[in-house]
Order: sequence, then C-alpha cells, then structure tokens
Amino acid sequence: MGMPNTPALTVDCVIYDPKGRVLLIRRKNGPFQGAFALPGGFVDIGETVEAACRREVREETGIEVSYLALVGVYSDPARDPRGHTASAVFLAKLPVAAPPIAGDDAAAAEWVADWRTEQLAFDHAQILEDAEKILLSRA
Repeated sequence: MGMPNTPALTVDCVIYDPKGRVLLIRRKNGPFQGAFALPGGFVDIGETVEAACRREVREETGIEVSYLALVGVYSDPARDPRGHTASAVFLAKLPVAAPPIAGDDAAAAEWVADWRTEQLAFDHAQILEDAEKILLSRA
C-alpha cells in the first residue's frame, strides 16, 4: 500500500525577545509577498518538526533557538492558498535580542513591538494571539 495523499507538513515559530517584541520576516516570495510572517517553512523528509523549526528560524533570520514549546497545530485547509498544509507551531523566548539577518525566503527580518498594526500572512495573527494567551497563562 502506498502513502496517502495528505497535507504538506510545515512549521512556524513565535519568538519573543526580553522586551516582548516578536521576530517577524517579510516574505520574499508569494503567496503574501512583502507581508510580515512568522519564520517557518516546510519540514524536510527525515527531519523532526523541532529540527525543522530551528533550521527555518536560522535560515530566515540568522537567530539560533534552543528550547521550543508547542503552541499548537494549525491545519485549516484554506490557511495556505498554495494548498492544504498542517503547521506545528512552536514558541521560543530569547534571553537577549540578537539582531536578525534576513536570509533564504525572507526579504527582511526584524523585531516588531506591535504586530497587531501589521498585515500578517496566512493565519499568523491567530497564531500570535494563541501564543500570547500561553505566555499570559504562565505569568
């Protein structure tokens, strides 16, 4: 029996600095070219979602993350106009805000104090709201 046709597996990462700013990229490519987004991308064959998350953050922002907490899995079939994806989303808090360096699929990367004033790609506004609820519940 062959493998079933299933959604593509992706990861996204919500990263906060000590000032409460969130690390966002500007998408270099479509969909949502030029919009802010969380660092993330597709999981490679043979890679865990945690390793994919760390790799994507490093490739897109130059930032290294170690400890990751699961925010949730986002799988609305309409979340990505390219096709059905399921994203494992992680949360990381950095002790120091290193300056991000855009790379790979990111046209820019920056620490954003008020993400609510920005147009975000995909379902990333909902993801950020959910991540903030987790942070507040732990405070």
